[in-house]
Amino acid sequence: MVNKEEDPVGSYFLDLWKSRLSKDDVFNDDNEETEEVGPTELDTLKSSGGFSIVLPDKLSVKYPNVNLHGHDVGVVQANNPAPVNCLVYYFEIFVKNAGVKGHVSIGFTTQGFNLRRQPGWDANSFGYHGDDGLIYQGQGKGDAFGPTYTTGDTVGGGINYASQQFFFTKNGQVVGSVPINVTGRLYPTVGVHSQNEEVSVNFGKDPFLFDIKAYEASQRAEHQRFIERLSISPTASYGIVRSYLQHYGYEETLGVFDEATLTSVPPITGFSDNGFNEHNHYALHHRKILRQQIKDGQIDDAFAKLREWYPVIVQDDTSVICFMLHCQKFIELVRVGSLEEAVCYGKAHFEKFYSLKDYEDLVKDCAALLAYLEPKKSPVGYLLEDTQRENVADAVNAMILSTNPALKDQRSCLHSYLERLLKQLSACFLEKRLLNGNQGEAFHLRRVLLSKST
Repeated sequence: MVNKEEDPVGSYFLDLWKSRLSKDDVFNDDNEETEEVGPTELDTLKSSGGFSIVLPDKLSVKYPNVNLHGHDVGVVQANNPAPVNCLVYYFEIFVKNAGVKGHVSIGFTTQGFNLRRQPGWDANSFGYHGDDGLIYQGQGKGDAFGPTYTTGDTVGGGINYASQQFFFTKNGQVVGSVPINVTGRLYPTVGVHSQNEEVSVNFGKDPFLFDIKAYEASQRAEHQRFIERLSISPTASYGIVRSYLQHYGYEETLGVFDEATLTSVPPITGFSDNGFNEHNHYALHHRKILRQQIKDGQIDDAFAKLREWYPVIVQDDTSVICFMLHCQKFIELVRVGSLEEAVCYGKAHFEKFYSLKDYEDLVKDCAALLAYLEPKKSPVGYLLEDTQRENVADAVNAMILSTNPALKDQRSCLHSYLERLLKQLSACFLEKRLLNGNQGEAFHLRRVLLSKST
């Protein structure tokens, strides 16, 4: 059993292998989210007492009666609430007929809303009304907002999760926005309130009159402009990149980087006050050599160098790092088709790991490579990918860093400052989304990085 307290570095990389994640995936938050089923049609099950009729297409609603009382409203919600895992949600209505009084409305309401009340008249609802152009925000009195709308007009309602605002449009132009102060899932809602009023709803099946894609792009651009206004000193960004190259032993790249920035970046000062230090420079040349050997599949050479330079790392032949190196040697033999040699190597080196529960499944994965004619296409084909070599190289790199006598915390060997910063960035976005009731577009680091490179 691997003791996580005694060997936090080894246990981390062992767990990483078990979950079949690469170093890049650890900092990638592109996990698939639960797919949301958004509104597709009007809800025909709930009733407003006969004061509205949802037509057979389930996308049109009509007021058939004569309005006798203020509460004789015909309100219809969408069949599903607006999705929340997005930057913006939007839908539109087309006013086919404003009827006798033009009391058409569009807005958002929560589940259980009284369908005999216009959206915005009661708590937990918002509505933009066509007859007076007012915005109603959970009370009977409306506030000045925008123009009225009538027969032939297209009106839209949206939720901007980033700014936490409702916004409304008329004939393809934004009318205005108001803050969201509603709790609970929100349903797109339409209201009709006088004879012959009829509207049709578009939940996105047909193109919107309003350019929602351009609106989303403008919101992202505004957010990007805010980020770009934040000031980061050149020395700080330089130090972060430099520490990454040091951490992973990229000695040549570090040299080129230092030379390229020699005349363009001021001398680095004060990093000790900002969490930076030169500990990652420890054994840089040795780590560079070992990384290259492992990436080239030269596992015997890597073992020899470790025994010469850092014997303490490989003195326990059942340690995580020895296990990973033995497995990688076996994998390299399979990679080049030396199957008989791989069998002999496995018999000689895997026996001592069979009785150790932490290694059992991984040994089986390695051995399973022999069972397939095309192991690369098999369920254990991931072992033959370059990422597996990279993970082993990262583990050796971290173990060498952990031997630094000046090191205060072994866990600091696991990630560079840059990776810790990216983890913190992801955590901050997650916290912000949490404060918004888990509403809004999830933060996808990889998408952000790829979007900036294209």
